[in-house]
Amino acid sequence: MTWPAGILRSAILDALHRRVPVHADQPGFRRAAVLLPLYEGETGLHLVLAQRTQRVPTHKGQIAFPGGGFEEADADLLGTALREASEEIGLRPQDVEVVGALDDTVTVSSRHVVRPYVGFVPAGYAYHLDTFEVERLIHLPVAPLLAGARFRVETWERDGQPVSVYFYEHEGATVWGLTARILKQFVEIVREALSPEHSREYS
Repeated sequence: MTWPAGILRSAILDALHRRVPVHADQPGFRRAAVLLPLYEGETGLHLVLAQRTQRVPTHKGQIAFPGGGFEEADADLLGTALREASEEIGLRPQDVEVVGALDDTVTVSSRHVVRPYVGFVPAGYAYHLDTFEVERLIHLPVAPLLAGARFRVETWERDGQPVSVYFYEHEGATVWGLTARILKQFVEIVREALSPEHSREYS
């Protein structure tokens, strides 16, 4: 089913306002935050992700939401997400309508607890990339995900334990790992809001 961008926006706002995000307490792990920027374009709702350059020290070439580690100067984790989005892709905090947060996501490989925030930004925004960190932006349409586009899953071994690693392909770009887990959680939350028992509220 194709959902108009306005209905999707209402469903996202309602879903995030209703739910209480799960906060993870992982001693010894660094706190971090990312921003899921959303905009309503001519072809529907899109998420903005960034592909990292080959010059950065870690995660070279990977696709991620703008974000990074908490710093003492940040007021809170939301401040972290907005600061990093400003530094990485030139998205000014005052241009983001923050509508809620997802559950904390733990990444054992880099020992971080990541809090994802969701925010709407203007369509056609003039982003300014930090060319050391960001190679290009990827504008990911939300509709195929809500319509049932599948994540590929592989089972990897980490510290002797099996771990499910998710992948999502879009026009030759592969979203995987932590970013794919966050993306999958976002999709599941919105799908639930659009399920028959809830969707009549937006009709």
